[in-house]
Amino acid sequence: MNQPPPSTSIALGDLWTEQRRPELQDLDLRSTRAIVELMAADQARLAEAISAAAPQIATAIDAVVAQLHKGGRLIYVGAGTAGRLGLLDAAECPPTFNTDRVVALLAGGEQAFVSSQEAVEDDVLEAGADVDRLSVGNIDAVVGISASGRTPYTIAAVQHAQQRGAATVGMACNPGAELSQHVDHPIEVVVGPEVIAGSTRLLAGSAQKFVLNTISTVAMIRVGKTYGDLMVDLRATNGKLRHRARRIVADATGAAPVAVDQALADSNGVVKTAIVMLVAHVDAEAAGRRLAGHDGVVRAALGSDA
Repeated sequence: MNQPPPSTSIALGDLWTEQRRPELQDLDLRSTRAIVELMAADQARLAEAISAAAPQIATAIDAVVAQLHKGGRLIYVGAGTAGRLGLLDAAECPPTFNTDRVVALLAGGEQAFVSSQEAVEDDVLEAGADVDRLSVGNIDAVVGISASGRTPYTIAAVQHAQQRGAATVGMACNPGAELSQHVDHPIEVVVGPEVIAGSTRLLAGSAQKFVLNTISTVAMIRVGKTYGDLMVDLRATNGKLRHRARRIVADATGAAPVAVDQALADSNGVVKTAIVMLVAHVDAEAAGRRLAGHDGVVRAALGSDA
């Protein structure tokens, strides 16, 4: 891969994600299979870029976790594709981790998720107003997402959040991104030029999706939303999830199906409570007290019984 252009300029045409790949000038003449294989091969570049940024990602997650332990929120901010990815990750956290503390600000509001409103990414006044409406404060962590690293809405939002005392993270796909200069914890996953020049919903989009998944998942692990690799805080709101809840309790405890079903019934379907009941051999009330005394962390609630 060629080296990225100098990072001193933030002009759109100078960004690494906007560059062309000379070898792809005949892209439209290639077969469908050849293009598919080309895009699949690009994923190797994605893995390399993410691996290179792993220390930055880990540092940012530790900062997010510190805020969550204070009772704060993980707040994603972005415009266009980046903002939609933030909204998607936030929407997936409640059923998986039983939390309402992962939220997202999308330039143009939630309607911009289904209807493109690209002009709103330049609205810096609305960015500040959106941060104010969410009452961002000094116990929150705000993650600004921008493939280019120069989106005005996103930069203005993290700046305003920082002024309100929040911890800030920036996720960009260009080296030396402007966004990185305005946050406490920059993350730069440099994936390079896209198959279609400038179409950052492709490789850059995949990088952003991975990083956001990683931030929310690892943060939830760190605050006790899992027991080992089991999602013990899921909301069992449909048949599939109720089946998953039974399987999780069985895997965590080794109990027979009839005992699992009884524990879930006695605990009103709360997976964590059912696990503590079965492992510690206590009733639902005692299990609930154990969990309450250990911030809902199953392993801590079990103590020597784990």
